[in-house]
Amino acid sequence: MIRVRVVGVALDPAQQHVILLKPVDTSVSGDLVLPVWIGGQEAMSILVAIEGTGSPRPLAHDLTTAMLGELSASVERVEVTHLDAGTFHARVHLDTPAGPRIFDARPSDAIALAARSGGSIWVAEAVFDEAGVPDEAVEIEAPADDDRVEEFRRFLDDVDPDDFLS
Repeated sequence: MIRVRVVGVALDPAQQHVILLKPVDTSVSGDLVLPVWIGGQEAMSILVAIEGTGSPRPLAHDLTTAMLGELSASVERVEVTHLDAGTFHARVHLDTPAGPRIFDARPSDAIALAARSGGSIWVAEAVFDEAGVPDEAVEIEAPADDDRVEEFRRFLDDVDPDDFLS
């Protein structure tokens, strides 16, 4: 397994969201980056977590993290384990009062949980070998949703509860 970090969320030429994972120790896999295609909602959730911004109401991953905390459980690590016909698979490793537990997950959900909890993110070497691309082949651009996020933040800063009275 190779420990990675999120280096960005981008849009591919078909306007699909891609999370970009890069090894923490670049001597392990050179200058490769792993693009993992995810949905728009998951991209937004990961961006909110890695930027450290909140949302006015908890997102699903915020709720899950809060529930784990209330149950004295924590995300130890997440792993992108393998590719099956082009689909990435992941596992979430939890530390619980009843001992370690492992759950299958979509990589986007696993990464969103790790980003909120401080859990480490790992990728199987075979996944990097199969799907890693040279760093220079990937141009990290802010997705179009960034403008919507910034606009929403400005709205939240300026909104007055009395604006909603009938």
